[in-house]
Amino acid sequence: MSERIFVFGMGYTATAFAGTLGDRAEWIRGTTRSGDNDTRRFDGDAVDPAIAADIATATALIVSVPPGEGADPVLAHFAEAIAAAPALRWIAYLSTVGVYGNYGGAWVTEATTPHPATDRARARLKAEREWTALAARRNIPLAVFRIAGIYGPGRNAFVALTEGRAHRAVKPGQVFNRIHVDDIAAALVASLQRQAGGIFNLADNLPAPPDVVIAHAAGIMGVPPPPEVPLAEAGLSPMALSFYAGNARVSNQKAKADLGLALRYPSYREGLAALWRDGNWKSLQP
Repeated sequence: MSERIFVFGMGYTATAFAGTLGDRAEWIRGTTRSGDNDTRRFDGDAVDPAIAADIATATALIVSVPPGEGADPVLAHFAEAIAAAPALRWIAYLSTVGVYGNYGGAWVTEATTPHPATDRARARLKAEREWTALAARRNIPLAVFRIAGIYGPGRNAFVALTEGRAHRAVKPGQVFNRIHVDDIAAALVASLQRQAGGIFNLADNLPAPPDVVIAHAAGIMGVPPPPEVPLAEAGLSPMALSFYAGNARVSNQKAKADLGLALRYPSYREGLAALWRDGNWKSLQP
């Protein structure tokens, strides 16, 4: 693989991707909101002029920046530069399983009609469609990854329990989907290698109620779990409550079939066990 990869939003997931890819790319460059010696600055308003030059020579583009109010900031600033990039041959847009909305806990696939239940999810679906149109105009494959709740080193139920942020708000019939960051990185690498386009759900094999996952993590730690509390009495923030508006079990079969994705962590049980065993649950380093 000889790729020049530019990433809008060099955050948690993109950093894991870069680590998985290793030295199999000529270069990987990306943006952060502040910019530093290793990244370009892009916060939706401030724009590092070097970004346009990077796009002009990139062979692959990954977009991990969420849409703003009313517009996708990357498209607002760089749609024409991306459309004109001569070497570009693959784009990945990182979206969310939240676009599916409330299916009462039933299974959904990439063929299921999205019914986003929040403004945030509606903006994601709108951005997916805009990126699809740009890729079609450019005649290159676009991979849209609808990603479940991300966990991994530094972001997991152990951290929430340790910091006193864990709760066990119970809503009967509610399930959440999740996926380890390393499995997302593996899917991105597989899609890049295949130059694969289309919509791909990225979730593990076992959707589960969030209170069950917290209780499981507490059991591994050997600490008492927080008490179960009805959702209406949990005192959650509006942001936290918004995640309960969607309820669906997200199928990952297409990613397995089309990308050859073999989940390293098929469920939260294996993922949490590995984080605890390896000692890296607090941060990226053990």
